Amino acid sequence: MYTPPLGKLIQELERLPGIGPKSAQRLAFYILHMPEEEAKALAQAILEARSKIRPCKECFNYTEKEVCEICSDPRRDRSQICVVAEVSDLMAIERMGEYRGLYHVLGGVLSPADGIGPDELTISKLLERVERGGVEEVIIATPPTVEGDVTASYIADLIKPMGVKVTRIALGLPAGGDLDYADPTTILRALEGRREM
Repeated sequence: MYTPPLGKLIQELERLPGIGPKSAQRLAFYILHMPEEEAKALAQAILEARSKIRPCKECFNYTEKEVCEICSDPRRDRSQICVVAEVSDLMAIERMGEYRGLYHVLGGVLSPADGIGPDELTISKLLERVERGGVEEVIIATPPTVEGDVTASYIADLIKPMGVKVTRIALGLPAGGDLDYADPTTILRALEGRREM
């Protein structure tokens, strides 16, 4: 149906998460209509990101250096580590501009059905960081899914015996959310995560 180079481009774009056949086709057509310099800049940005970006040796955030900007920032509170599943979760928390501690990126959540056990995640590196001392609280911010909850419980069970406080972020209704449309689990979590006014 497509000329081979266009078909290959669409096929490669379809491999991206959240991109179906129609979106891949739309993106391919957009790229074909881009000025050549813009298309080259896009291709170069992809290649440069792949070659220069690596995981931080401390927290597994993306960085060009050995240690990321957050871990190397002396103004960060080193007594707190917020554990997230993915770098995108770290970025969401950073966008708020309120959390001043450190992070630890697991690289996913426990999911035996998908073959993801503790050894496929960075849990052992998190334990090493806590064992080094200075950490007073580990805040678990894994997704509000069965897998995220299992991961949170697993990590808490490993860290609590070390004498470090383990907390889980409150989960519940989004701002502007309507109780009438919320599922029972979300309402329960909103009630459990309530705080004094």
